[in-house]
Amino acid sequence: MTVLVTGGTGTLGRDVVRALPDARVLSRSGAGVRGDLLTGEGLEEALSGVTAVVHCATTLGRKDIPATENLIAAMRQAGSPHLVYISIVGVDRVPLPYYRTKLATELLVEDSGLPYSILRATQFHDLIAKLFAKQRALLFYPACDFQPVDTGIVAARLADLAIGPARGRVADLGGPTVWPARDLAAQYLAAKGRKALKVPVRLPGATFAAYRRGDHTTPEHADGTVEFTDYLSGDAQHS
Repeated sequence: MTVLVTGGTGTLGRDVVRALPDARVLSRSGAGVRGDLLTGEGLEEALSGVTAVVHCATTLGRKDIPATENLIAAMRQAGSPHLVYISIVGVDRVPLPYYRTKLATELLVEDSGLPYSILRATQFHDLIAKLFAKQRALLFYPACDFQPVDTGIVAARLADLAIGPARGRVADLGGPTVWPARDLAAQYLAAKGRKALKVPVRLPGATFAAYRRGDHTTPEHADGTVEFTDYLSGDAQHS
């Protein structure tokens, strides 16, 4: 099998490439197989002989939609290989603009006519760490829960999907524990040997209400094995 990984230099993409060491990596710079999702340039050549695409690339905004449209069009021309897409738990329940974009992209994949698999995962450990990294004497944390998952676990699941048959929307993937953000903040401070006054943040609006309800978590699919403390200590699988 020949697998192409988009976004192969990103946080998740690097682990996907480790899980699929023979994969091609799509790159605009030429560091891998040259191709540009936003213009479509080079995609036909990059997809030559490919049996599956793991689509991890993201612009973190609305440009994800035209980028995926270009990828789908090129994949149709390349014989319709299996498209594996990574999404986020709660994209259909949390009205965050980026989540709406991810949901719209899911729908593009579903309506593409390509064989596809879609995996939704909870927030990665590194995202939770970034919430706290630049704070000092005061550490503000959202008054809600998170279920952080290790990117190595997610990458392994995506790799398994890529080398298997298309499965449509598959079961969600979450970290091993749903934690109050206050506890995650305490774990972060302890790992860094720091002290700070922890301050909860509550915001109005539908998005924060969805987070408060836990619409971005999947406790029934707590399949991860790496806790946030493991990530902070460097024991995570992707390290």
